[in-house]
Amino acid sequence: MLLARWLRSFIRIGELTVIDAEGREHTFGNGVPAVAIRLLDRRLHRKLFFQPGLAAGTAYMDGTLTVEHGSLYDFLDLIGHNYELAGPRSLNGPIQPFESLFHRLDQFNTPKIARRNASHHYDLDLQLYDLFLDADRQYSCAYFLGDTDDLETAQQNKRRHIAAKLLLEPGMRVLDIGCGWGGLSLYLAERFDTDVTGITLSEEQLKVAKERATFCDCGDRVRFFLRDYREQDGTYDRILSVGMFEHVCVSQYDRYFQIVRDRLTDAGLALLHTIGHTDPPRPANPWIRSFIFPGGYAPAFSEIVPAIERSGLIVTDVEVLRLHYAETLRHWRHRFLTNRDRAKEIYDERFCKMWEFYLASCEMAFRHMNLCVFQIQTAKRQSSIPVTRDYIFESERALAAEESNTRVLDGSDTPEFAIPTVGEPARKAS
Repeated sequence: MLLARWLRSFIRIGELTVIDAEGREHTFGNGVPAVAIRLLDRRLHRKLFFQPGLAAGTAYMDGTLTVEHGSLYDFLDLIGHNYELAGPRSLNGPIQPFESLFHRLDQFNTPKIARRNASHHYDLDLQLYDLFLDADRQYSCAYFLGDTDDLETAQQNKRRHIAAKLLLEPGMRVLDIGCGWGGLSLYLAERFDTDVTGITLSEEQLKVAKERATFCDCGDRVRFFLRDYREQDGTYDRILSVGMFEHVCVSQYDRYFQIVRDRLTDAGLALLHTIGHTDPPRPANPWIRSFIFPGGYAPAFSEIVPAIERSGLIVTDVEVLRLHYAETLRHWRHRFLTNRDRAKEIYDERFCKMWEFYLASCEMAFRHMNLCVFQIQTAKRQSSIPVTRDYIFESERALAAEESNTRVLDGSDTPEFAIPTVGEPARKAS
């Protein structure tokens, strides 16, 4: 079978046993770890050869691919290690060249389509996100300063790291593009006495963000809107976007950065925090695009920078966060599996399998398949930023010390803005 021929050349690390739909065992490789999967549909023999990226996840959701020895993560991790050895083209089925031809069409993204795509993922039942995110519901890459950091600590590190790069001062006007449930916007308004506008395309996120603003001390300095970035007006001293750029199609990059430039004051600066990859441009994972993030795309660095240059903005700082998202996903995956029964009560078994595959496959991709996070700082003037990066670390240390003192004084170990469970009013943690 074609699948067996491909696996024989692909598996060089560990051992994979495939039990085909006829009950025959085929073993590839020879070593540790050893994983066994079973195919319960004969059509999978060809589907996995022609479109492995789409077929594996779909079959796992449908129950026609099961893991007989080891876990789903063990299986995907084994594939990931072999991908690292074999190279980026090793998982490209024969269909992939045709996907490359048309992948820009898949990203066609008017404001109406962008709202529909955002609703597909971010308007899910709010209780689902409580099962695996931190208390502040930060749904983006955390920042781990050490092996002992838990998820809450790492997400607080991320907020400080971003705030430090923004060089905030009291009274500054800030635009948060893709504000999620409002946690970062509220943090910047409260901690730095800034005036923050957050925009999102998710109605469910907007409801929570507005409720949180009502119950916090900085509510008069932060506001949230259901709005596309292309519809936003005004000028701002600082613009940030965390985990939103992945939903901007490549054909809109020039427009995105031109809008950022037009919305910045002359002395302003912007920070982009986005998933990307270190390979040349390639199509989005077809399973992720079909089931998790329709219209989503992780860009190559070479696709982002030319658009920044054409906009007239200056790149003033670049940082590549490599394994931080892998660790973030590891925490999310463990939390989700711990609460899997509750997730099944909210949705069903097929949804739980889909979410398992999503979290595990994304973690594997960040560990082995060259996915990363880019933090790109831009400005209109080179003089807007200090000449060395020392200010970032000094600001982070000062923030950490200040927040530590606050917790000692009030006896609190919780985030500043605790997100309520569904049906409870938002509250400021005390």
